Amino acid sequence: MRCPFCAFLESKVVDSRSSKEGDSIRRRRECLKCARRYTTYERIEEVAQMVIKKDGRREPFDRWKIKSGILKAVEKRPVGLEQVESLIDDVERSLFNSTEHEVSTDAIGQAVMARLKDLDEVAYVRFASVYRQFKDLNEFMNELKTLLT
Repeated sequence: MRCPFCAFLESKVVDSRSSKEGDSIRRRRECLKCARRYTTYERIEEVAQMVIKKDGRREPFDRWKIKSGILKAVEKRPVGLEQVESLIDDVERSLFNSTEHEVSTDAIGQAVMARLKDLDEVAYVRFASVYRQFKDLNEFMNELKTLLT
């Protein structure tokens, strides 16, 4: 495992824990060169899941794309990284537990929004404003009114 701080290739595992669901292992590592610690996650590689884009193209599922969007939405909010990871794990499990190996970007966006709404309403509105691409202020205000009722 390459150290994210100094790029040295050797590290030692300081702590290992299974996730609550048992689908990944969280490892705390210490770089043998710079002695800084970092966290890695080990997951079972499954059959490639494909995402159907709005224009019909298909591409492999990329967990980082979801994480990036959520991190932007929760910026400066009281939401921890572990909560974000848990939310993404939940979305992945719900979408890919079926026998289907393809899922639309719409289904992914809806699943993320549903969970963000329960986690943090401001983050939900931020994510929805980008994801739904509101055309004008009225559409945005209608979404806020729905949230407040």
